[in-house]
Amino acid sequence: MGRTRQGRGLSTTGQVARFLGVSVLAGGVLAGLALPAIGALGLAAKGTAQGFDEIPAMMKRPPLSQVTTILDAEGNKIADVYDRNRTVIPLDEMSENMRQAIVAIEDARFYEHGAVDLHGILRALNNNIEAGGVAEGASTLTQQYVKNVFVEAAGDDQEAIAEATDQSGAGGLGRKIREMKYAIELEQQLTKDQILENYLNITYFGQQAYGVEAAAQQYFSKPASELELHEAALLAGIVQSPSQWDPVANPEGAIERRNTVLQAMVNTDDITQREADEAKELDLGLDISDPSNGCITAVGDAGFFCDYVREEFLSNPAFGETRDDREAIWALGGLTIQTTLDPQAQQAAVRAAEDHVNADDEVAAAVVQVQPGTGHILSMAQSRPYGNDATQGQTVLNLNVSAGMGGSTDGFQPGSTFKPFTAAAALEQGISPAQEYTTGYEETFPMADYLDCEGEPRGSDTNAEWDVQNELESETGTWDMTSALAQSINTYFANLEREVGLCETIEMAASLGVTRGNDDALEANPSVTLGAQETTPLMMATAYAAFANRGTYCEPMSITGVTDSEGERLGAPEPDCRQVMSTHTADTINMMLQGVVQDGTGQAVGLTDRDNAGKTGTSDNRKNVWFVGYTPELSTAVRVGGVESLQPMVDVTIGDVYFEEASGAGVAGPIWSQAMTEALVDVPATTFNPVDVPRGTDDDEPEDDGPDLPDFDDLPDDWDDLDDWDPGNGNGNGGGGNDDDVYPWP
Repeated sequence: MGRTRQGRGLSTTGQVARFLGVSVLAGGVLAGLALPAIGALGLAAKGTAQGFDEIPAMMKRPPLSQVTTILDAEGNKIADVYDRNRTVIPLDEMSENMRQAIVAIEDARFYEHGAVDLHGILRALNNNIEAGGVAEGASTLTQQYVKNVFVEAAGDDQEAIAEATDQSGAGGLGRKIREMKYAIELEQQLTKDQILENYLNITYFGQQAYGVEAAAQQYFSKPASELELHEAALLAGIVQSPSQWDPVANPEGAIERRNTVLQAMVNTDDITQREADEAKELDLGLDISDPSNGCITAVGDAGFFCDYVREEFLSNPAFGETRDDREAIWALGGLTIQTTLDPQAQQAAVRAAEDHVNADDEVAAAVVQVQPGTGHILSMAQSRPYGNDATQGQTVLNLNVSAGMGGSTDGFQPGSTFKPFTAAAALEQGISPAQEYTTGYEETFPMADYLDCEGEPRGSDTNAEWDVQNELESETGTWDMTSALAQSINTYFANLEREVGLCETIEMAASLGVTRGNDDALEANPSVTLGAQETTPLMMATAYAAFANRGTYCEPMSITGVTDSEGERLGAPEPDCRQVMSTHTADTINMMLQGVVQDGTGQAVGLTDRDNAGKTGTSDNRKNVWFVGYTPELSTAVRVGGVESLQPMVDVTIGDVYFEEASGAGVAGPIWSQAMTEALVDVPATTFNPVDVPRGTDDDEPEDDGPDLPDFDDLPDDWDDLDDWDPGNGNGNGGGGNDDDVYPWP
C-alpha cells in the first residue's frame, strides 16, 4: 500500500515550483562552498584566541575532554574526576556491531558518498517541504562530526553551543555551509574509518556519557568492544536525541528507537532480518553504572586529599606555565595522576580521627601525615566525612590546609606546638639548651623588648606590656630549655624569644614553611612564640618533619607524576628540600622533644616501640587542641576544634567521652598515637641521631650525672615546691654525640 500524507495535494504548478525551489536552494548551498570565510565563521569557544579559521587544524584529532584518574602511591584508583565522562579509544576497540549500527542509522551511505551527500540533501529538502517543517536532516556523519567539534570547543558556554547548533534562518544555513566546507576539507585528510573513530569518541550518548566507551560503561557496565547487537543498536539510536530516547527515562521509546536501528541495519545488509527480529525480542538489558565523578567518590575517605591534589596541580608551574594553562589542562582531562597517598597511613588516619571524634560532634578532628626527607603527604583525614550533606556531618572544607589550597579562611592557633621553632632559633643563635629562666606563674614583659625585623620595638607606645601566664598556677620555678619544652612553660618561652629575637623566631618558622592560615606571612608579634597566630596542620606536620630529617625541610607534595592521554609525562615534580638549620640543632630538638612524650605533657600518648618526639598545644580558651609529633619515618599533626565557629572546649563531650577541659594531650594526643601506631605497622624502626644536651643546674643541689632528660616520674605531686627537684645536667640520652658534632654552647 502506498504511503499517504495529510493535507491537500500539490497542483502541477506547485510541483514545478517545488522542484525549482529545491534546485535553486541546492545550487545556493553548493555555491556557498566556494565562498570565502565570512564573519559568521568566527565561531569558537568564548575566552579563547582561536578564530574559526584556526579550528580545522584540531579537527583531525580534536582535544577531547576526558576522565582524569587519580592514583595512590601503590597504583590504586582514588577517584575519577572530569568535566565530561569520556574515555577515548581506537576504532578496533569498538565492537563491529557498534560501528555498523551508527552508520546504518545516521549515514547509511557513509562509505559511498563524499563529505556532502547531494542525494541526501535533495531527499531531505523534498521531505521537509512536504512536511511543512524540518522532518529529516541531510547532514552526513562527517558533517555531524564537524558540528560536534564546535560543540566540544564551546565547552559550557551556552551561547557558543547555541551558535554551533543553530537551525533557524540565515544562521542555520550559515552553519550548514560551514559544516560542509570543513567536512570536505576533512575528508581530504582523514580516511572514513578515522572519521568514524573520531565521531564515536566525541558524540554525546546521554546520561553524562560522552563517546561510545563511556556510554557502554554507563548503560551496560562493559567496554565498547563487548557490545552485543541489541546493545549497540540501542546506543546508536540514542545519538539522534539523547533526551528523547533515554532508555532510563523512556524505556518504551528507547525500545522503539532501537528496533528502528536494527531494521536500518537489515537495509544496509549488515544483519539478516532474522537476526534483527531476534534482537527485537530482547529487553533493553540495562546494567546501569552510577557515574563516579569527583572527589566525593574517592575511596578510602580520601576526598580531602583528592581536593588537595587538584589544588596542587593548579598551583604548580611544573604542570603548565600559567594558572590559566594548568586550568585548561585540568579541564581537558585524560590525565593519570600518581600521588603520594599511602593506603595504610590513610586508613590509619581516618580510623584514628573517626574513633575519637564523631561526625556530628560540635568539633572536628583533622589528621595529616608527612614523610620526612621527601615532603610526601601520606594521609589526610578528618572526623567529618567529605560531602555536602551537613545533616550527616559532612563538609568539603579541608581543615588540614591553608585558604589558598581549599582550607579555612584563617587556619587555627597552634598553641604551644609553636615553641620548638623558638627553641630552634635560639640554638641557631648559639644559646645553650642549658639556658635557665626563673619565673613565676605570671610574668609581665615590656613590648619594647621585642623588636620586629626592621629593628623597631613592638607595641603602640613605649609603656606597652605583655602579660604571660602559665597553664597552671603551680608552674613556678627555674627551667632550662628541655624542661620548659617538656612541661610547656609559657613564661620561659617569652623570656627565650626576647633573648633570641622576635624576628629570628618568625624567620625560623618561615624557613620551616609556616605561614598564617590565610597564606600571609607571620606577623612580628611576641605572642607568636605561644602559637597565637593561626596556621594549619599540614604546615605543622611538614615543619616537624624537618626536625626528624635533621634540619632539612621539604615542601609538602601530593603528586609524584602526571601523564596525559597519550602517555606523555607532564613535568617532573621532585622533592623540594633545603637545609634550614644545622643537623646538631635538629638533633638537639629531637632529644628535647623526646622528653615531652617520655616524661612531659605527652607522656600518656608516646609510642613505646620506637624513637618518637612531639609537642602538645592548646590555644586560648581551649578553642584548639593539638598534638604534633614524629618518628624518623613519619610526622603527624592532629588538630581538634570547631569548624564553622570556634568555641571553648570546656564541659564538652567529644567522641562520646566527657572532658571537663579539653587538652592537647587528652584529646588530640590519643588520635596522634593511634594514627602513628597503625601507619607504622611493618615499617622498620630507626632511631634519632643521639647528641648530648646540656642541662641547667640548681645551685642548691649537687650536679647529677644522670640522663640529660629528667625523670619526671620523680617530680613531687605538688609543683608549688620545686626546691627539692634537681633537673640534672645529664650528658646524653642513651649515647653520646657524634665526633663530628660541633656544640655552639658551653
